[in-house]
Amino acid sequence: MAWLLICWHITILLIILGMGHAAEKESSMLGATAKGTVILGGIFAVHEDVEKENRTFAPHLHPCIRLEARGLVRMLAMINAVEKVNRSPLLADVNVTLGYHILDSCADVSTALRATAHFIERSHCPGTTSCGPPVLAVVGASNSEGSIAIARQLTLEMIPQISYSSTAVTLSDKRRFPAFMRTIPNDRHQTTAMVSLLSTYGWTWVGVVITDGNYGQSALENFVSQASKHGICVAFKSIIPQAVGSQDVRSAITQTARTIFENPQAQVIVSFAKPTLMVYLYQELKNQMLRGGRDLKSMRRVWVASDSWSSSSSVKENIHLEDMGHVLGFTFKSGDLSSFNEYLSRLEAAGHGDTGDNVFLQEFYMQLNASEGYGDTALVSKAVKTLREHTHASTIFSVEMAVSAIAQALVSVCRNRDCRTPGTVQPWELLKAMWMEEFKLRDKSFKFDSSGDINLGYDVTMWRSDGENIHVQNVVAEYHPHNNSFTHSNHSSAQQLNALKHIISKCSKSCVPGESMKTTKGPHTCCYECAICSANYYSNDTGKTFPFTITRLYMAQCLSCDPVTEWSPEGTSSCLPKDRLFFSWQDPFAMVLLTFSALGVIQNLMVSALFLQQQDTPVVKAAGGPLSQVILFSLVISDISAMLFVGRPNSLQCKARQVLFGVSFTLCVSCILVKTLHILLAFQFNPELHEVLRGLYKPYIIVAICVSLQAATCICWLVLKSPYNHIVNNPTTLLEACHEGSYLAFGVMLGYIAVLAFMCFICAFKGRKLPHLYNEAKFITFSMLLYLISWLLFVPVYITTSGVYLPAVEMVVILISNYGILCCHFFPKCYIILFKKEQNTNTAFRKKLYEYSNNTTDVVSVSVVTNCREGVTCPSLHRGSITRHCCERSNSI
Repeated sequence: MAWLLICWHITILLIILGMGHAAEKESSMLGATAKGTVILGGIFAVHEDVEKENRTFAPHLHPCIRLEARGLVRMLAMINAVEKVNRSPLLADVNVTLGYHILDSCADVSTALRATAHFIERSHCPGTTSCGPPVLAVVGASNSEGSIAIARQLTLEMIPQISYSSTAVTLSDKRRFPAFMRTIPNDRHQTTAMVSLLSTYGWTWVGVVITDGNYGQSALENFVSQASKHGICVAFKSIIPQAVGSQDVRSAITQTARTIFENPQAQVIVSFAKPTLMVYLYQELKNQMLRGGRDLKSMRRVWVASDSWSSSSSVKENIHLEDMGHVLGFTFKSGDLSSFNEYLSRLEAAGHGDTGDNVFLQEFYMQLNASEGYGDTALVSKAVKTLREHTHASTIFSVEMAVSAIAQALVSVCRNRDCRTPGTVQPWELLKAMWMEEFKLRDKSFKFDSSGDINLGYDVTMWRSDGENIHVQNVVAEYHPHNNSFTHSNHSSAQQLNALKHIISKCSKSCVPGESMKTTKGPHTCCYECAICSANYYSNDTGKTFPFTITRLYMAQCLSCDPVTEWSPEGTSSCLPKDRLFFSWQDPFAMVLLTFSALGVIQNLMVSALFLQQQDTPVVKAAGGPLSQVILFSLVISDISAMLFVGRPNSLQCKARQVLFGVSFTLCVSCILVKTLHILLAFQFNPELHEVLRGLYKPYIIVAICVSLQAATCICWLVLKSPYNHIVNNPTTLLEACHEGSYLAFGVMLGYIAVLAFMCFICAFKGRKLPHLYNEAKFITFSMLLYLISWLLFVPVYITTSGVYLPAVEMVVILISNYGILCCHFFPKCYIILFKKEQNTNTAFRKKLYEYSNNTTDVVSVSVVTNCREGVTCPSLHRGSITRHCCERSNSI
């Protein structure tokens, strides 16, 4: 441990000696240097402020205080960018290398001016051996106030200056700052984006907090100007001095916190303040809340953060987001951090002893070691970890663009001359090349616009907290300056931003077209009262605003919408056409019903094909033989008729759907009725009536008569009062639907089918105890019962239901009826045919008859008779004196 202390003492001594040497040759300006054919100057705010307590009349350099990791990261980004360019073949082609001389502005204008004067002195140094190559371009400064002061000096020599974070609008004035350029957009674009964001969420009553200086004042001026054009009022403006440690700053922060609490309706605050001042403001807000005994939740606001603190690590580390509220930050476009991360890894591997001519890095190591007392490896690891935490991709990208622009302009100038000799290249030549030509970075081309800016737009970030730490979330939206619009990064980001819509930041409820405005309260035009036009009334004139007054006169009159085709809710500026609704093909419920209809058609056709193939088997004959094909055909037509209930109704469709269903389903039920009568004729009637009923039993005639009666009903319906399409006028919609024309005829049609179904049910119920293998009576009973119940339920539902889904009600009942018959009548037979083939034989058929005969209570004798027509042997049952031939019944059992 002792040798570590000795090493540190020696290191400190060497730094002090180096500082003394620098005082002689460089006016005590500390910095980081590297040799090269061409030297780039760099001005970075590595320290946060300067010590100004010791006042003297003699000119002197104020010592810098509070080294800031964020500023050190920016400086290292420039060093890495220079080293990366030197390793590339770009400069090798012209046989030059870049060096750098980076000085610290300490976030102080006077110190920045001293650094600038030092760069200019190098250009006028009489000997190159003592001063080294002149500085041909300067990267910096970070804040606008410093950049403005530096630009005035550098303009005298036309030394190009490229800033990576100064955004004041005035710097875009090329008449005043012809040598200034930047790799970011100016604040006019940022304030435009902010105003667009506020307008999107309807936040019209906002507060503004700025840090005094060129940056803050310029941002405030542009924001207020653009906000007023979009109907956004500034509830208050708080200006905080720049000097962090002064008494004026403490007083201004206290007053700002008090102002925020005095304006609770201003739930959104736009801040262009420095990161340190934002931390102080948060602490003061919290202290005032605690002193007042109020809940900390009441201090929550939506903070719209400018690029100055939107990604600040110092702010994130010193606030609690659950108390702060929501933070929406505007950041510049980001790039790839892989190169800089590799540089930090190399820095970590080199150790703290390999800092080169970088006194800031040495001081950073000393500062960390003084607080914790790390070992060599732990110290460097901690330092690199801290640097990574303060790394912001947008700033690194901006610095890299600045170095790349200078390097590629240098190549353009040196392509036809030897630039190794100092003085060969003049700063203004480099400036001209940067103005005229594009430069590339990571295979993308960039070019400074006519204002010397590069406007790539902004990324919008949203801060989030995991309970302990605050993270700047990845980009949730992107701002496009060419059309003043935002796009969400993904669906999740859109949902998170939508969560802010419930936040209201208005002095008064917004008066929109369709509302009348009364006299205002207070000096702001955003504070007024509104009278809303009632429903189905509108107004497209909200009144006139007289400049420089606080009076708005209501000029509009609420007009009535056309009650037939238009409507409007309360408080709208125009009438809306009523939406035309119908049971659409794209409706999910319609798609489900259509799927069932199509499946029904397919299943009926498949069963029909199977029955045709197996038409000579006992099961198919027992199912009705040819009548089963008629039933299946009628079910196909009935399924098709159900499809006509979907889609925009027309006259033909309205007429066809009910008639098609009525006739087809009547055909189906008539065939089933014939089958039930056949069963009863074979087994259930007494001997006296048996012969008479056999004479009257004519299946096809019965079916024809039943269907004819229904067809006659439908024809009369179509001729006398047929269904038609019509439009139901609802308050906000126009419902396109079919009117049945005559509900009496509609009821007669359905009632007729119900009577037939009920007869089927009665007849089938009587034959429910017949041999179960081939007996359809039970299945007919169940299917008819299902039909009757579903249609009994349909009647009250149909009468009491209205709207888009009324056709779906009947469609559902039709499908239930169709599937009931298909499942009860045919699926059991298909199961026997496909999976119980041993039961689909004459032998099995005779066996079931014998079992049925033996289980009857009467004396039954079984004999075998021969069917003369077919020459097959069939069992014959004798009950009493009547002999019933099974071959005659085989198609019914």
